[in-house]
Amino acid sequence: MVENCNRKLIVEVCDAKNLMPKDGQGTASAYVIVDFDGQRRRTKTKFRDLNPQWDEKLEFLVHDSEAMASEMLELNVYNDKKTGKRSTFLGKVKIAGSTFVKSGSESLVYYPLEKRSVFSQIKGEIGLKVWYVDEDPPPAPEAASDQNQEEQKAEAPPPTVEEKEKPAVKEAEKKEEKAAEETTEKKEEEKKPAAEVKEEPKAAEETTPAAAVEVEVPPIAQSDKAKTEANGKQGGRNLAELRSVSRNEWSGSSYDLVDRMPFLYVRVVKARQTKSSASSESLYSKLVIGTYSIKTKSQSDNKDWDQVFAFDRQALNSTSLEVSVWSDTKTTTENATDACLGTVSFDLQEVPKRVPPDSPLAPQWYTLDAFPETDVMLAVWIGTQADEAFQEAWQSDSGGLIPETRAKVYLSPKLWYLRLTVIQTQDLQLGSSSEATTARNTELYVKAQLGAQLFKTARTSIGSSSSSSNFNPTWNEDLIFVAAEPFEPFLVITVEDATNGQAVGHAKVHVAGCDRRTDEKSDPSSRWFNLVGDETRPYAGRIHVRLCLEGGYHVLDEAAHVTSDVQAAAKQLAKPPIGLLEVGIRGATNLLPVKTKDGTRGTADAYVVAKYGPKWVRTRTILDRFNPRWNEQYTWDVYDPCTVLTIGVFDNGRYKHDESGKPGRDVRMGKLRVRLSTLDTNRVYVSSYSLIVLLPSGPKKMGEIEIALRFSCSSWLNLIQAYTSPMLPRMHYVRPFGPAQQDILRHTAMKLVTTRLARSEPALGQEVVQYLLDTDTRMWSMRRSKANWFRAVGCLSKIATFTGWLDGIRTWTHPPTTVLVHVFLVAVVLCPHLVFPTIFMYAFLILILRFRYRPRVPLSMDTRLSYIDAVSPDELDEEFDGFPTTRSVDQVRIRYDRLRALAGRAQTLLGDVAAQGERMEALFSWRDPRATGMFVVFCLAASVVFYGVPFQAFVLGLGFYYLRHPRFRDDMPSLPLNFFRRLPSLSDQLL
Repeated sequence: MVENCNRKLIVEVCDAKNLMPKDGQGTASAYVIVDFDGQRRRTKTKFRDLNPQWDEKLEFLVHDSEAMASEMLELNVYNDKKTGKRSTFLGKVKIAGSTFVKSGSESLVYYPLEKRSVFSQIKGEIGLKVWYVDEDPPPAPEAASDQNQEEQKAEAPPPTVEEKEKPAVKEAEKKEEKAAEETTEKKEEEKKPAAEVKEEPKAAEETTPAAAVEVEVPPIAQSDKAKTEANGKQGGRNLAELRSVSRNEWSGSSYDLVDRMPFLYVRVVKARQTKSSASSESLYSKLVIGTYSIKTKSQSDNKDWDQVFAFDRQALNSTSLEVSVWSDTKTTTENATDACLGTVSFDLQEVPKRVPPDSPLAPQWYTLDAFPETDVMLAVWIGTQADEAFQEAWQSDSGGLIPETRAKVYLSPKLWYLRLTVIQTQDLQLGSSSEATTARNTELYVKAQLGAQLFKTARTSIGSSSSSSNFNPTWNEDLIFVAAEPFEPFLVITVEDATNGQAVGHAKVHVAGCDRRTDEKSDPSSRWFNLVGDETRPYAGRIHVRLCLEGGYHVLDEAAHVTSDVQAAAKQLAKPPIGLLEVGIRGATNLLPVKTKDGTRGTADAYVVAKYGPKWVRTRTILDRFNPRWNEQYTWDVYDPCTVLTIGVFDNGRYKHDESGKPGRDVRMGKLRVRLSTLDTNRVYVSSYSLIVLLPSGPKKMGEIEIALRFSCSSWLNLIQAYTSPMLPRMHYVRPFGPAQQDILRHTAMKLVTTRLARSEPALGQEVVQYLLDTDTRMWSMRRSKANWFRAVGCLSKIATFTGWLDGIRTWTHPPTTVLVHVFLVAVVLCPHLVFPTIFMYAFLILILRFRYRPRVPLSMDTRLSYIDAVSPDELDEEFDGFPTTRSVDQVRIRYDRLRALAGRAQTLLGDVAAQGERMEALFSWRDPRATGMFVVFCLAASVVFYGVPFQAFVLGLGFYYLRHPRFRDDMPSLPLNFFRRLPSLSDQLL
């Protein structure tokens, strides 16, 4: 009979082995759908595992025990569609009902996965346990049974005659439904390649909470099944639609590049007592989950705690939560006793789930079991890291409410160049007349100081021809400072006598009141300032200067090969963003211990810092884990595609303080850089990168980090236009700084950024900022010099190969090739107008053929390119030595430092030469697909143009253009030069 539902069929899906990879990355994210007698259950998704293990029990109601032997249990294994790029079907298994055993006789059986069609590529097997349980129906009065029958009639339509008398028709309908599902899946698979790019950004949607929502759907009884079918016929939502809605809510959020991390949230608001208590009594709450025991702050009666606690669901070792209220009653002035007023228990299986953008769960009053006169207001729910309460909550995996372990976003200070033009001085009071008479050859210079920055002008003799007879020396010299907002209050200008080292006088200039300019067309007005001497000389003369804040420059605060921002300092020159960079910091694996815990075992407290432009992000610190999972996502506005994202991993040592109260130092665990121009737009990259750190003992692999990246751009026209514009603002080209001055200003800007970020709370350590900014990139290193040398040799080897090929043609090493060259020479003489079209057409065809070999994933640090595998201990000791050196006596130290300074410049020059060749090689290897695509179009257009334009006319026009008058030349770099400078080199892959 249909009403006989006293038997349950239990299917335990244990594991699977050797599944077919289906996600395009050599793995599969498998889940199982089990169908029995019109009922469907689904397991969780096991991500990227060819040998998944579920260990899930699925229950089915057996509507007719006598007809169970004729039923069929069908299992279908699928790869989750959102992570795969190919077919989603992994295999199926059919089990006859006659093979079902009773409870107590079940055993683990591995069934080979079957194909759905002849063309399916299936392999592997799945382990199952299948048994049934007979349950005795509870006795119920007739009235209750009549009421239940009426409820069933009200909820579900009565079964028709066809359903009662024709089970074969029912089985046929089931087969038709399965065939329709297979047809729908085939259509989705056919549409999959076309929508591949659109589905890849949603690769992180298959996270644990989504699967949990689907698994925890209660079993559907027959009345529920009939009701669901009726609602489906009337246009209502079925279960699949509800699942898709849940996924769409997650995909539309800002956490679509990372996995959902389930957290148990407990918001404890306050407690109340019906009876009045003593004034000295204060209340606090205690939360206990397994080994976790946390207290709230103590408050007097009827005052709010309003604290939120977030527990990592996967790390919990208990299924119940106990919330108790305690009173802290002061019996004496020194002692206090704590008394428990009662407890409220929660079963974690019954805790509701909340997924944004749902509104926050409202807290409610709960009565304590041991003390009915006391109530506690709280709310308990299961959410994810996207919950708005997560940032303010006490976090179990980050050590609670420790400020140094929380996720933070930092902003670099806004930097300006401060230009001080020292023109001249007048009426200098050098001393008495006798002293002035004997000081005809006195040398003066002007010293200016802004904070810790100190610069001096050249020395000028009073008796020189450039000075007047009234002791008015003239300099006309520029001093450039780096100023950070908020500015230092005063710039101190001092005139000093070089002969005796004494100051003639000084003046203070208010920095915030200086003029600001954005171009070179108008100079700021000059000003006179009175010089103040000592107490006996309140007036020591005056100085004529010109002072302005340069807003047309971009203040360089990082190494040139890892530039992440090229915006001018002035807000008026800001350009609109051309795209959006989204970074999902997923997790790390196999981290090595960097310190000991309790002196017994190694541990790692890892966190990640990502830097792009002025925005620095820091993830929360996961304490005492070698495989931490952060799953945090951040976004940046992109103003230039030829910039670099830098990500570093560190071990947190600042949340612990020594005996003197000083925080420890963070230990570097590796970093990686990603150049945005090597990323395809609107595509998700999910890759693992090795973390390698260079230590005085040699290179060491610290683990791997998993990062998800997406560079989205709304306008291709703006993106292409960025490739043809200058890299830096206009002022860098019309009024450039010298190389030595650039190095000084860059080093000063790095110090300012380091100092300002160290003043944040919590502080971003100096060692972290310097590591990400590459502050030691200009220091001499034998290893870097060798790496740059071999980079240059690698580029020059292409020329050597071409020269050897020409020599082989001249010596008739391969006669057919030499004959073809003779034919080519004859063709050039007879048809010179076909030379350039042929060359560009060959380049066009070669680049098109190399498109299939372009890099598919962003490149990370290259240990071979960095030359760290063959470095000697002495070279490492030299690289980690400070500057100046401390390894020798004073005389040797001076010579050694001079040698290292010169070698550092040679090293940089060698790297720049190598970068030019690497840019040319990157143009032909599709490393930057947009730049190479533009060059491909140019080659095609050039071949057509040179086909129609005579060669003689081209040479004449090129010569006239090259020899044009300077009046017709532009101050800015040419378009080809801008394009070439934006091509990527291998500099950003050097350790």
